[in-house]
Amino acid sequence: MLRPKVPTNPMPTGIVTPPAVIEPTTVVQPPAAPAPVAPAPARPTIQLTPGAVIALVGSGTAVVLVVGAVLVSMLLAVAITGASLAICALVIRSLITADAKRH
Repeated sequence: MLRPKVPTNPMPTGIVTPPAVIEPTTVVQPPAAPAPVAPAPARPTIQLTPGAVIALVGSGTAVVLVVGAVLVSMLLAVAITGASLAICALVIRSLITADAKRH
């Protein structure tokens, strides 16, 4: 699908060495090999039908709603606990100050 392109460097940078002298040699052709078979794709392509897309959207929405409900209920539980502790602290403080005033 996407093939990376290797960038070419048209102008050499850094230290440049002169090319070595290459003498021509005789090239021996190996016997003809069969044409290579194209490899199978590493991962199969996923094709989504309209019904599958609707099912994915519906399940994603359900997950978001369930997670949201759980988080809101946890936040509500923490808020109720904090409020009840604050009320208990006020009652205990008023009992202690009222008891201290009587003696």
